[in-house]
Amino acid sequence: MLSANLGFPRIGKDRELKKAVESYWSGATSEAQLLEVAAHLRAEHWRLQLAAGIDSIPSNDFSLYDQMLDMSVALGVIPPRFATLDVTHLQRYFLMARGQAPGVQLPHEIKALEMTKWFDTNYHYLTPEFEPNQTFTPDATKPLAELREAQALGIATRPVVIGPVTYLSLGKLRSATGDRLDLLDALLPAYVELLRQISTAGATWVQIDEPILATDLSDKQRESLVAAYRTIAAELPQLNVMLATYFGPLAENLSLAANLSTAGLHVDLVRGKEDAASLVDVIPAGKVVSLGLVEGRNIWRTNAIAALAFAQPLVDQLGADRVQIAPSCSLLHAPVDLDAETDLDDELKSWLAFGKQKLAEVKLIATAILGPDDATRAALEANRQAMISRQTSERVISPQVQGRVAFVDEHMQRRRSSFPQRRSVQQASLGLPAFPTTTIGSFPQTAEIRQARAKRRKGELSHETYVATMQAQIREVIAFQEEVGLDLLVHGEPERNDMVEYFGESLAGFAITRNGWVQSYGSRCVKPPIIYGDVSRPRPMTVEWIEFAQSCSTKPVKGMLTGPVTILCWSFVRDDQPRSETARQIALAIRDEVEDLEKAGVRVIQIDEPALREGLPLRKRDWNAYLEWAGDSFRLASSVVADETQIHTHMCYCEFNDIIEAIAGLDADVISIETSRSDMELLDAFVDFRYPNEIGPGVFDIHSPQAPTSESMFRLLTKAAEVLNPSQIWVNPDCGLKTRKWEEVRPALTNMVKAAEAARQSLAT
Repeated sequence: MLSANLGFPRIGKDRELKKAVESYWSGATSEAQLLEVAAHLRAEHWRLQLAAGIDSIPSNDFSLYDQMLDMSVALGVIPPRFATLDVTHLQRYFLMARGQAPGVQLPHEIKALEMTKWFDTNYHYLTPEFEPNQTFTPDATKPLAELREAQALGIATRPVVIGPVTYLSLGKLRSATGDRLDLLDALLPAYVELLRQISTAGATWVQIDEPILATDLSDKQRESLVAAYRTIAAELPQLNVMLATYFGPLAENLSLAANLSTAGLHVDLVRGKEDAASLVDVIPAGKVVSLGLVEGRNIWRTNAIAALAFAQPLVDQLGADRVQIAPSCSLLHAPVDLDAETDLDDELKSWLAFGKQKLAEVKLIATAILGPDDATRAALEANRQAMISRQTSERVISPQVQGRVAFVDEHMQRRRSSFPQRRSVQQASLGLPAFPTTTIGSFPQTAEIRQARAKRRKGELSHETYVATMQAQIREVIAFQEEVGLDLLVHGEPERNDMVEYFGESLAGFAITRNGWVQSYGSRCVKPPIIYGDVSRPRPMTVEWIEFAQSCSTKPVKGMLTGPVTILCWSFVRDDQPRSETARQIALAIRDEVEDLEKAGVRVIQIDEPALREGLPLRKRDWNAYLEWAGDSFRLASSVVADETQIHTHMCYCEFNDIIEAIAGLDADVISIETSRSDMELLDAFVDFRYPNEIGPGVFDIHSPQAPTSESMFRLLTKAAEVLNPSQIWVNPDCGLKTRKWEEVRPALTNMVKAAEAARQSLAT
């Protein structure tokens, strides 16, 4: 029986890729040096998988930025604004990703590709842009180069590409009319040629990822899948295709996926466990089946004995020669190596598995199914003891927390008055102008800030010195905002390493890793905290910082919190109770902080929920249940305040149209959203739905280092005023400014204030 892997984390156990990419962007290192680091990481990861005993090892799962961007390049899908530039291949690649590249001086602002979430994960992909008459030109340079690199090391790999229907479905047609799937006939010859070159270079198997199969499919998508794989099989009969699906059950799509013209099918039996009941009945004779038994998206150790019991009947019916054991999905979403965690206690560590350890779990299950030897029996016994330890540990359950959740009622989840009543009170209290300006929360994290936090963590900086350093940063941020003319200020969050990890460090039931990094987008890595037990707030988390910031200004300063759904989605969440239960526990902890902020005199509190849309189930039949408990969690956290206290929330990089009523149901006084990359197209959701509260459509893209002009931002405000009542509109960036530099932030915010002033003169009603 074979073991297989679908993909491995790219960033390196010490985030070597992030550091190399950012060094190249800054001009400190050359393209050759960046590519050398990338090649070293690929070789290291292939050798690691080989040493773990993995039989089918992926290639072309590595990326300098994003796999969907790589696919666009491989298919020649280069929007005209990039294609006409006289730049190198790598410069064009990063221009598409960021709107800027080292060594390139642009005569005018150029918009990067739009960014959105990869299904229901916290990974962001770059959206392909299609013209109505889009042509596709295959470029197999990258997959071939990586295939040959592995071959040179004596390692045979299974190259990975995004499937044609998923690729088209996740793209964007730059036209008001038409259907992306109408491009399939033009796309398939490019796919076939790409795969032909990979086959000619020596690959006998290729993995084609079609996670779209885990969603609700239209008839046209179903027809396109059948047509695509019939064409590929007819044109390339010598190439074995492993069709990979993941992130959820195939359900009604199982028969379709099983009967597509491919040599193999991978199924996610962690999130789609129910597919197992019908799998043997629908799979054609002779087709290889890859069983995703090890969770690729979380960090909990697999219950190997339970996985064996689950898989054994499938293996018995299919035959071991037709079965592969694999993770549920690519390990891109997991940290690299648990061995690097020296701060976690032994008990908690025994419950966990990162990328490297998940490979060992895959191999253990594959070996044990065929009859364990003494070493395998010992490994299974160690696994059993870890499962017992976690199930019986007293640190997991808190009777006090569970008792408090049991007493949550409807009254605790509703504001005292309706929005119109609250609005008049807030306007009188805050005295803000039309088109009020603010930012989303964070300001640049300078080297001085990061060094101070690092020294404090190592014990090299006293608490008093640390506080004084952070207060000096806050004072500087407040002074800058006053100077530039912002209306509602923030403290800049210098004390926060991450908008979720910071709270995880202060909440009971959370554990923090030292090197548990995962890629969020591009070079942006996050270190999700681990929720292992019941959640509560032992003490205030933000009050002293906001109180100090407010003491530096007569203008209102926002209290800044992360919402319960986002903390849930951006953590590694316990899997031994419903997510809704964990969300309620977090909501009560945030509610306590909101109450303390209000008592401290804070008049505006922002509770960010950028992950609300991300957490939406892939199947519409499951939406209502999720949106009900997610909305209840936000309102539970926010509704403790009086009418005078203005509640803000923020969401970014997702499509809102399908859940606009649920967003309105949060009843936040002000919501800020990302809209600049889409040129305000996301506001289409508000054309038919008259959003009742106030809204800040982002007017500049914080993921691009370019400083937009006041004219470009005023143009966006003008577009927003065509959809929204001008009295509803706030002016703000798309997201926090943490990742930007001060030399980028200063002109951007200066221009943003000028745009708001222009809007007051010509757009205010």
